[in-house]
Amino acid sequence: MVDVQKTVRIRQLNDELRTEGSCRNGRIVAAGRLAQESEKIGSIVAAVAAFDDWNEGDDPYGEHDFGKLDVNGEAVIWKIDYYSLDELHGSEHPDDPNTTIRVMTIMFAEDY
Repeated sequence: MVDVQKTVRIRQLNDELRTEGSCRNGRIVAAGRLAQESEKIGSIVAAVAAFDDWNEGDDPYGEHDFGKLDVNGEAVIWKIDYYSLDELHGSEHPDDPNTTIRVMTIMFAEDY
C-alpha cells in the first residue's frame, strides 16, 4: 500500500510540474536544438502540459515522468528526473518535494 501511495504522490508532483509549469523545487529545461529555437518553446510546453496519452510502454511505473508527442510535425520528448537538493545525486525520496528537485527536460526527439 505504501508503494501505491508513493507512486500516486510522485505522479501528482510530476503532473503539477508538467501541467502548471512549476512546482515546489521544480523547473523546466529546453535542451538541444529546442533551447535555441525560443519561438517554439511556448507551443511545445503547452502541448506537453496537455499531454494525456499514457501507456505502459512510456509510463510503466505510472509516475507520468516521460512522454513523446508530435508538435507541428516535429517529434518531441520530455522526461522528469529527480535530484537531491544539492543536485549532485539522484533523490532517494522523489515523493517528497522537501528533499527533491524535479527537472523536466524537453527536446526534439532527434536531439536525443
